[in-house]
Amino acid sequence: MADLRRGGRTDRSGRPTLAVVGATGAVGTVLLQILSQRADVWGEIRLVASPRSAGRKLAVRGEETEVVALTEEVFDGVDVALFDVPDEVAGRWAPLAAAKGAVVVDNSGTFRMDPDVPLVVPEVNPHAVRMRPRGIIANPSCTTLSMIVALGALHAEFGLRELVASTYQAVSGAGRDGVATLRQQLSLVAGTELGTSPGDVRRAVGDRTGPFPEPVALNVVPWAGEPRDDGWSSEELKVRGESRKILGLPELPVAVTCVRVPVITTHSLTVHARFEGEVTVDKAREILATAPGVVLFDNPAAGEFPTPADVVGTDPTWVGRVRRALDDPTALELFVCGDNLRKGSALNTAQIAELVAAELR
Repeated sequence: MADLRRGGRTDRSGRPTLAVVGATGAVGTVLLQILSQRADVWGEIRLVASPRSAGRKLAVRGEETEVVALTEEVFDGVDVALFDVPDEVAGRWAPLAAAKGAVVVDNSGTFRMDPDVPLVVPEVNPHAVRMRPRGIIANPSCTTLSMIVALGALHAEFGLRELVASTYQAVSGAGRDGVATLRQQLSLVAGTELGTSPGDVRRAVGDRTGPFPEPVALNVVPWAGEPRDDGWSSEELKVRGESRKILGLPELPVAVTCVRVPVITTHSLTVHARFEGEVTVDKAREILATAPGVVLFDNPAAGEFPTPADVVGTDPTWVGRVRRALDDPTALELFVCGDNLRKGSALNTAQIAELVAAELR
């Protein structure tokens, strides 16, 4: 097992020690790639996972690093701990890591709406990273992150007063099982005439729907999450609550409909945003074209607008179809795409950690 005694600011590099908890998962894998690609601000990086993954070696910063099992001792001398684990694991271990002196950046849903835990998007509310009385910073959900960077830039200029969105969520948002389910269903329907009569896709798929209530191949499923009151889903309420918290608008009217689509990776959303006063497309395009973390790709006449097939594997939020609402001069219509495993999860986590590392230097 790796020696865990060395670390913290006693590291010979003089740089903070980082722990990545959940390093072997889908998002953890992307996070290690991102840590290897971005400016190296870290000293030791400890890779942590469940006991069954201990002993594996993963590449980070061009070196093979051994994965260690999640124990209390893992956090000795750690300055920043990134968590990408199930809610129940985060709920148990994140406070323990914080109690040992680490600043925790958590990607689960456990702490997002805790009033004592900031919910941070570095392009939108970087100042919030310093207000962490519990020693924990929450990373928003991948659906919110696919939209909020662009929306935050527009809000800073125009003042948001109402938000209506529909999501088109990739199956990787449901984890490895979601991806495997879509690939299996595609193999069942490929080369057939399915999708031409009621129920034919459902009969072909049978009970092989995985984490989804209906087939997702040759289909769209207007549901993501768990049931909540009055017909809403947990995913829809999550986007509502997180958007309000990140933007500092606790009373913002928000309505969201979440839809699962047959895309592997990259969430898309249609956005109807109403602002405090009249808006113009030219000004909105100027804001989006210069906003950090946003790419404006918007020339429909030339067939130029974001799609998941083009956005997957990239870091920015891509925005197209920018229009002023036909019946409301204070409202804009947008189409946005964001890779839900990069900016939607791993990249935002890494960016938050870098803000904390800057404090420690």
